Amino acid sequence: MLTCSRWGTPSSQGLFQDGDVIIGGLFPLHYQPPAIDHDFTQLPHYNPCTGLEYVPLQYIYAMVFALEEINHSTMLLPGIKLGYHIFDSCGRPPWALQSGLSLVGGDNTSCNSTNPPDYSSGHGEEIKDRRGGQSVPMIIGGASSITSQILSTVLGPLSIPFISYLSTCPCLSDRLQYPNFFRTIPSDIYQARAVAQVVIRFNWTWVGAVVANNNYGYMAVKVFQEEIQGAGVCLAFVETLQRENIISDARRAALTIQSSTARVILIFTWYTDVRELFLQLVKLNVTDRQFLASEAWSTSGDLVQNSVTSKVANGVLGVATRSSAIPGFESYLRRLHPIHHPDDEFLREFWEVEFGCSPNPPVMSDQKASLSHCNGSESLKKVQNHFTDASQLRVTYNVYLAVYAAAHALHSLLCPIKDSSSENNISTCSSPKQIKATELLQHLQEVNFTTPQDETFYFQGADIPAKYDLVNWQKMPDGTLKIALIGQVDGFALHLNESAIQWITGSNRVPISVCSEICPPGTRKVSRKGKPLCCFDCIPCAAGEISNKTGSLDCERCPLELWSNAKRTACIPRQLDFLAFNETLGITLTTAAVTGVTVTTVVFVVFLHYRHTPVVRANNSELSFLLLVSIKLCFLCSLVFIGRPSVWSCRFQQAAFGISFVLCVSCLKVKTIVVLAAFRSARPGAEALIRWFGPGQQRGSICLLTCIQIIICTIWLSLIPPVPRQDLGFQGSKVTLECAMVSVVGFCLILGYIGLLACTSLILAFFARKLPDNFNEAKLITFSMLIFCAVWVAFVPAYLSSPGKYTVAVEVFAILASSYGLLFCIFAPKCFIILLRPERNTKKYMMAR
Repeated sequence: MLTCSRWGTPSSQGLFQDGDVIIGGLFPLHYQPPAIDHDFTQLPHYNPCTGLEYVPLQYIYAMVFALEEINHSTMLLPGIKLGYHIFDSCGRPPWALQSGLSLVGGDNTSCNSTNPPDYSSGHGEEIKDRRGGQSVPMIIGGASSITSQILSTVLGPLSIPFISYLSTCPCLSDRLQYPNFFRTIPSDIYQARAVAQVVIRFNWTWVGAVVANNNYGYMAVKVFQEEIQGAGVCLAFVETLQRENIISDARRAALTIQSSTARVILIFTWYTDVRELFLQLVKLNVTDRQFLASEAWSTSGDLVQNSVTSKVANGVLGVATRSSAIPGFESYLRRLHPIHHPDDEFLREFWEVEFGCSPNPPVMSDQKASLSHCNGSESLKKVQNHFTDASQLRVTYNVYLAVYAAAHALHSLLCPIKDSSSENNISTCSSPKQIKATELLQHLQEVNFTTPQDETFYFQGADIPAKYDLVNWQKMPDGTLKIALIGQVDGFALHLNESAIQWITGSNRVPISVCSEICPPGTRKVSRKGKPLCCFDCIPCAAGEISNKTGSLDCERCPLELWSNAKRTACIPRQLDFLAFNETLGITLTTAAVTGVTVTTVVFVVFLHYRHTPVVRANNSELSFLLLVSIKLCFLCSLVFIGRPSVWSCRFQQAAFGISFVLCVSCLKVKTIVVLAAFRSARPGAEALIRWFGPGQQRGSICLLTCIQIIICTIWLSLIPPVPRQDLGFQGSKVTLECAMVSVVGFCLILGYIGLLACTSLILAFFARKLPDNFNEAKLITFSMLIFCAVWVAFVPAYLSSPGKYTVAVEVFAILASSYGLLFCIFAPKCFIILLRPERNTKKYMMAR
């Protein structure tokens, strides 16, 4: 018979307790892997692991503590004692695999080559070691996702349930690939979602990411990007850290963080990688970044207690595995002593490392021989380290839950309530030898119980409902850091006490991390070419458009009756605009009109004073006085156009304009006819011509021509008069209040009639311009009519093209220009002779050729 030994996990390297049902345990108690003997002529074997880890040791005793609690319970598995077989996986998947196979196959250390172990009994048959050893119905372990994947794959055909307390890979939720896998820690998907919720909560739109160069990091970035999609959050960069090249990768990532404008950095990697990254940031003096931590390092005591990295780590905000108190667990740990557990190799090794002495006589190795024997006064009651620290039990509590989940599944399988009507719900437990793997797997899937901490526990497939703590690294007065609980994540609900957070700045003010400052009201966002959507420029809204909220993508156009204010944040009523007396243009036109009235009055007075002189009496002095009055009225009517339009001012201004100018032009026309009649009557046989067109006929002609205009104005203003109305068609902050022509027919008739009289006067004056006389007034009338016609011909296109109140200004200017033209062209030469050349103001001079 050939003997064989299992790979490197003899029973002496584990922690064992017999019982009716044995629960297997796998924990990475050591972190330095052993050297492998590659002598293929012999069966492979391993040297012992070294480098004891205190935290996994706490996990082991949490499992032992939970099993002892259950064994002392009268309600859970009464009459059945639970034992345990716990092995050290040394953080190596191959060791975890061989330990798992040892647990499933039993503890014998020899086998017959002709009778190899058969693990097919998992499918419906009793679980037992066919070589006579005691096997385990389920295993608690899997400190890494890789280990859990390997063990679940290997144990899957046997239907052996495998409960992990620390494997977070989302891939393990696949029930088709891993039907026997369960875990008491949420999937990484949920922590990535929780971090994304925190980022969105604080309006951080420009975030950097440093992740592990493996599935853990890539998955975190993928889920984070999916969660922030549509929330306006962008990743400024994604740097990866490879553990084999951690120094160079950490240096590269630190330089990227230093050069980036992102002030919030998300880190999804192991705490040892974070430690190296923080050391590189300290060298670069980058101490103003806000870090978001994954659960892999958010509660790392090594980082919190590191005085070098604390300059960078202050204010860290992280997602952590939820914590819970385990009553009596801390006192249980502090009571542990190798004297009470002489066969506990794990506790003995811890004692040697912690106290530097051996609790047992050193007989096995040189290393032990170098240690003195303990005097027995050593105790854990006052020891403060990661092993005895039970203030925040996180993964430890996951181990505790895994044990209770296993126990409740066994209770449901072995101790069903047969008499439901009984008051005490008495259950009878069957023999543990009848455990079938498939049945136990089914009962574990359906487990639902209340923990000793009064929490409801159940599985959703392979997972449990996602619950996390939100923690904050806060600086204490002595300069050290502490981990403070500032919120929780329950599924998709984020409960956060923002006032309790201490940020990187040391204050309660939330840091800002944006690529571009959010656009204020009055502006809109315009994306930068080739940049992420979070990087944009803020463009002010155009005139007449507003944005009344921050971060607007578009500006809204104001209604016609409203206009944007100066800041482009609100639509306000458009300011009424009209040609007012108190504005520069109004003052100028008013001054010109008043000046014209004054000059006309002066001329009138001069003519009145010299009314008996030949210059005044020539060509009917009565018509000259009437012409001066009409010109004065023309100047005065221009004032009616200035000021706020009203119903009566709109009607009166056009009537005054039309009648005044018709009166003026009629006077000129009659004066021209008088000149022609006077010279024609000088011919033989034409003496009666001047008598036929005497003063009476002249006054009658003026009255007749003026009455026609009065009739036109009366009909127009009675039927469809101009009305004051706001001109909303002009784009601007001001709306013009104008006298709107409801019908332009009346206005065209007024202008047309004035134009007709002006043209006939011009023609008549043109014919009379060469008649013999030293003072032929026809020449003056010709020049005045030419100016008059030129002004009003130019008025039409200028009036039609002028916006707002400037249409009124153009009309007023035309009135003043034509009035001044008539005044100066006709009366300036006469005043010159009267006042400056009186010797020419004689009948003899005027009659001479």
